[in-house]
Amino acid sequence: MTARDEKIKRALDIAVAAVVLVAGAPAAAAAAWAIKREDGGPVLYRGARVGRYGRPFAMLKFRSMVMDASRLGGPSTADDDPRLTRTGKLLRRFKIDELPQMVNVLIGDMSLVGPRPQVSCDVRRYTSDEMRLLDVRPGVTDWASIVFHDEGAILAGHDDVDRAYDELIRPGKIALGLAYVEKRGLRTDLEIIGLTALTLLGYRRTKELLQRVVPLDLANVRQ
Repeated sequence: MTARDEKIKRALDIAVAAVVLVAGAPAAAAAAWAIKREDGGPVLYRGARVGRYGRPFAMLKFRSMVMDASRLGGPSTADDDPRLTRTGKLLRRFKIDELPQMVNVLIGDMSLVGPRPQVSCDVRRYTSDEMRLLDVRPGVTDWASIVFHDEGAILAGHDDVDRAYDELIRPGKIALGLAYVEKRGLRTDLEIIGLTALTLLGYRRTKELLQRVVPLDLANVRQ
């Protein structure tokens, strides 16, 4: 991306994030009330993630798991994870738990589009080539978020969820992230935003449309 494109991308991030936060205020208020009502714990989860150029930041989400969930299991979460609260399952189903990340977008920790931010222990496993994922701001959505939109369902039923993630999802996510770094641009970002919206709406031909724009064979990416 050119310097001009970077400025336009940043302006788009700020504008869309502000609109989403205002429009989503009623849903956010309802989510906060439901989380607090269920167990009285904190409404927000602040996950330690690695951002652009390796800088750490706190990624915000509505808390969807029991308190101290990190002490009870690993970073990967299946749909049948016993740490999920009743409210959390509903929030995750409709991706409402991701709404607070618009604050991360506003302050510049994240972008609307970019590879999903990872925990430090996963970043330490990056190869020299995979470190290129840190050249861009992490995003709320990307190609991998669409291809693996049912990540929780993929991981459900596995005894070792973190191992299943490493084998079934991680390679594809990294490949799609690196493809985005190579091809990123305003048009690509707009395509990803549009395809993300279609995925959330359950549009059946999203996979077909996705294959037209992703420079990888999705049959090999998702095994």
